Amino acid sequence: MRQSLWIMRHGQAAAGRPDEGRELTAQGREEVALMADWLARSLTPSQAVELRIAASPYLRAQQTASIVADRLDKRVETLSSITPDDSVEAVIDWLQASRAAWLLVSHMPLVGSLTGRLVDRDPRSQLPMPTAAIAALEADVWAAGCAELCTFRHPADFAGQ
Repeated sequence: MRQSLWIMRHGQAAAGRPDEGRELTAQGREEVALMADWLARSLTPSQAVELRIAASPYLRAQQTASIVADRLDKRVETLSSITPDDSVEAVIDWLQASRAAWLLVSHMPLVGSLTGRLVDRDPRSQLPMPTAAIAALEADVWAAGCAELCTFRHPADFAGQ
């Protein structure tokens, strides 16, 4: 059975320390709102019903996920294993066990590495992901090289609209 997964990088965040407490900038909030609107338009009715949202515990990811969740009338679940340097293999194992349609809101390098690994077997594969970018994937099973990248969008795609 074909499964769907959306992987999103948080919106632009302010500099600061500690890293876990960095907040979205005003531009970051705008980027995320733009992408939340795009995602809402892109989901089929069944995808919209089934979708669950998980975010890294870092503040900027939580803020990003909350903006998207408000737009989609969903709640945000915190997933402690999707912080910037967490293991791609551990996330893939979690996806295999989960069997749900997810939007994962996280950070580079994890989002780029996870997307690259799911689409291409090579563990060095990375998808460059600007802030607030979303990669939409489909697969029969979540494993290295088994997913198809269906769509990749980021805020610059909508500049001037």
